Amino acid sequence: MAPQGKVYRGSVKDFQGFDANQDAEALYNAMKGFGSDKEAILDLITSRSNKQRVEICQAYKSLYGKDLIADLKYELTGKFERLIVSLMRPPAYGDAKEIKDAISGVGTDEKCLIEILASRTNQEIHDLVAAYKDAYGRDLEADIVGDTSGHFKKMLVVLLQGAREEDDVVSEDLVEQDAKDLLEAGELKWGTDEAQFIFILGRRSRQHLRLVFDEYLKIAGKPIERSIRGELSGDFEKLMLAVVKCIRSKAEYFAERLYKAMKGLGTRDNTLIRIMVSRSEIDMLDIREVFRTKYEKSLYNMIKEDTSGEYKKALLKLCGGDDDAAGEFFPEAAQVAYRMWELSAVKVELRGTVQPAGDFNDDGDAQVLRKAMKGLGTDEGAIIEVLTKRSNAQRQQIIKAYKAHYGRDLLADLKSELSGSLAKLILGLMLTPAQYDAKQLRKAVEGAGTDESVLIEIMATRNNQEIRAINEAYQEAYHKSLEDDLSSDTSGHFKRILVSLALGNRDEGPENLTQAHEDAKVVAETLKLADVSSNDSSDSLETRFLSILCTRSYPQLRRVFQEFIKMTNHDVEHAIKKRMSGDVRDAFVAIVRSVKNKPAFFADKLYKSMKGAGTDERTLTRIMISRSEIDLFNIRGEFIDLFDKSLHHMIEKDTSGDYRKALLALCGGED
Repeated sequence: MAPQGKVYRGSVKDFQGFDANQDAEALYNAMKGFGSDKEAILDLITSRSNKQRVEICQAYKSLYGKDLIADLKYELTGKFERLIVSLMRPPAYGDAKEIKDAISGVGTDEKCLIEILASRTNQEIHDLVAAYKDAYGRDLEADIVGDTSGHFKKMLVVLLQGAREEDDVVSEDLVEQDAKDLLEAGELKWGTDEAQFIFILGRRSRQHLRLVFDEYLKIAGKPIERSIRGELSGDFEKLMLAVVKCIRSKAEYFAERLYKAMKGLGTRDNTLIRIMVSRSEIDMLDIREVFRTKYEKSLYNMIKEDTSGEYKKALLKLCGGDDDAAGEFFPEAAQVAYRMWELSAVKVELRGTVQPAGDFNDDGDAQVLRKAMKGLGTDEGAIIEVLTKRSNAQRQQIIKAYKAHYGRDLLADLKSELSGSLAKLILGLMLTPAQYDAKQLRKAVEGAGTDESVLIEIMATRNNQEIRAINEAYQEAYHKSLEDDLSSDTSGHFKRILVSLALGNRDEGPENLTQAHEDAKVVAETLKLADVSSNDSSDSLETRFLSILCTRSYPQLRRVFQEFIKMTNHDVEHAIKKRMSGDVRDAFVAIVRSVKNKPAFFADKLYKSMKGAGTDERTLTRIMISRSEIDLFNIRGEFIDLFDKSLHHMIEKDTSGDYRKALLALCGGED
C-alpha cells in the first residue's frame, strides 16, 4: 500500500479478513448457471486491492482449472466488462495493455501514450517495459518508435528510459541555469531548440523542475506552460504540457483529465476507466479533493450524473465517497489554494494587444475615415483597420482632427453609418476608458431593473485612479454622482460594497503581516470558520469584513487570504461561495478573483459570454474594449490555459461579419 512514512491516499484498500479461495468460490457461483450476478461481482472486486485480486485469480485457477479473466470477459459486456477486467490486471500489465491498444491497428491514441508516460514514476516505467515484453514478447521502445515521429517520438523515448533524477537536493545555481536555458531555447530564440526542452523536462527531478518553473515565471514574466504553447506544436506540445502538469501536481492533472472525460455530450469511457483503475490505490483521495475545489462539484456526483447501471456502481465504489456530502474543503485542496496565492504574488508584466501606432498621423486617419463614410455605402473594413490599430489617446486626437478638417462630429458620423454590434464596438472604442466605463455603469442602473453583473465587474476590478476618473466622467456626462445612482438603485450589503468601492480609497501601501493575521481572523469569524469567536456583534464583523475586502491593498489581501488558509484550512473563495448568496456573494468573489488573477477573472467572463447557445455580446464587447490596452494579451494566455482553446478561435467560431473582424483585430493574434 503506501510507502513507509507516507499517508495512504488511495480509495481502495486491502480487504480485512481476506480469503482468496472464498472469494474465488463466490465469483464462480456468481457466474455459474444462466446469467450472472453482476452486483455480487462488482461488490467483491471493487472492495479488494489489486494484490488481493491477483491472488483471487490464482486461487480460481487452482480450484476450477479456469482463467478468471476469461470467464469475466465471457459473462460481462460493454464498459462494465472493460472496467472489471482492467481491475484484475496488475498495474504494470494494465498500462502495457492500454499502450498496446493505443498503438495497434489504424491510427494511434496519442492521448493515452501521453497520459501514461508523462505521469508514471521511474519504477512504474521499468515495470511497464518489463510487463509489455512479458505479455506481448515485444520491445515497447521499438513499438513506440515505429508508431510515432519527430520530437514527440524523442520525448517519449526519453520518458521510457525511466531515468528521471530522484535526488531531492536541489542546486539553486542549476535551477537558475535551467530556467535561463529554457527561456533562451524558446522565447529568446529564432525558432525553438526542442532538444533543450526535452533534456531538461525529461531528465530533471520533480522537486528541481518545480523550482525551475517558479524561476522561469520570474525571468520570463509568464508561466512555462504559456511558452510551451507558443513555441511547440501538435502532440509534442501536448506531451510537454502534460509533463509540466504532472510535475506541478499529478492529482490536478488527473482531476482535469477526468473532468474533460465527462463534460459535454458523450463520455470518454476509456479515459475514465483507465484513470479510475490506475489511481484507485495511489492518489484517488487527492484527485477527489482537487476535483471538488477546481470544478465546484464532487467527482462522485459527476460520475453519478454521467454514467449508468453496474458500470456506474463500480466506478462510484472506486471513487470511494461523495465529497459533496460533507460540503467541506480538504487539506490537499487547501495546499493547492495556498500555492495559487503564492503564484499570484509573482509580478507579471501586463500587456495590452492594442499599442500606439508608430507612424501615426491624425489628419491622415481623419481623411481615411471621412472617405470610408462619404457617399453611398460605408467601407467598414477601412474604419476597422484604422480604429482598432490606434491607441485610445490617438483616437481622441483623430476626433479633434476630424472636427478641425471637416467641421463634423466623428462619433455622430460613425453612429449614422454603422449599425448593430459593430456600431457599439466602434463607438465604445472612441470614448475614453473612463467615459466608456461611466456609460456602462449608467446603462446598468437606468430603466427597469439593474444589471448587477456589470456593476460588479467594473467596480470590483478597477484601481483607485480608474475609479476616480470614472466618477469625474460620470458626473460630467450625467450631472449626478455615481455614488448617488448606486445608492438609489441598490440596497443592503450590496449597496455598501459598491459605495465603498466607488470611493476609490483602496490602500496602496505594502503588506503588513501582523495586520494580515488580524484581518484573516475577522474573515474567518465572519464566514463562521474560526475556532474562537470574538465578542463582536454580527453587524460589526460584517462591516469589518466589507472594509477589509474593499479597502485593503491587493498585496495585503493576498497575504490575508494566505493567512486565512493557514488558520482555517479553507480557501476564501470557496468559503464565500458556500456561506454567502446573491449579489453580495458575487461581488466578494469578483474582488477575490481580481486580487488572485485579474486576467483569469476576465478570461472566465469572456468564455462564459460565448459558450453554449447564443453570445452575450454586451459582455464580450465591454471586456474586449476595456482591457485591450491593459492586459488583453495576458487574458489571452489565461484563456488558453483555462479552456484549452484560444480566445481568437472562440471569437472566430462564435461571431460573424465585420463585428468578428473588429474583435479579432482587438484580440491581436492567435495563440
